[in-house]
Amino acid sequence: MSRITPLALSLLVAGLMTTGGAALAQAQTAPAAKPAPAKKPVSQSRKELKSEAKGLALATEVTETISDNQLAISNRVLTGTAQCEFNQTVSVTPVQNKPGHFEVVFNKAAYVMTPQETTTGAVRLEDRRSGVVWLQIPVKSMMMNQKIGQRMVDGCTLAEQRAAVAAVTAAAR
Repeated sequence: MSRITPLALSLLVAGLMTTGGAALAQAQTAPAAKPAPAKKPVSQSRKELKSEAKGLALATEVTETISDNQLAISNRVLTGTAQCEFNQTVSVTPVQNKPGHFEVVFNKAAYVMTPQETTTGAVRLEDRRSGVVWLQIPVKSMMMNQKIGQRMVDGCTLAEQRAAVAAVTAAAR
């Protein structure tokens, strides 16, 4: 950025004054902005930063505590392989030695989820880190990505849900 000399500035101001630009002239005489500070050298490589982030995520995952209400909800979680629309599958399995935690796998991505309380009574499992949610209602289940506000897969049914739908259909006949 080049600096304006005092002589050039006074000529510019005088020219603006004669053309009715007094307000603009005042703005031009404001002190110059400070130059941006020099960037600090990065002391860690990207690989080190990624490793550190993974370690922090793992530590958060391990230390997440489960309340008594969440443990009660975990007893209602349907587990197994759900058949979904477009010939897709979602696998829901309890995590060994971590009561109330479930591993939900979809499209080669695994999420460790914990039950969350709902006002509707639906079973809601959530991976807070990724923003992915697994919802189970009596007739179907679905997976959503809260961060982008989009369903990832819908129309999923586990064996218990298929049996419930069949029983309702049979009773309606």
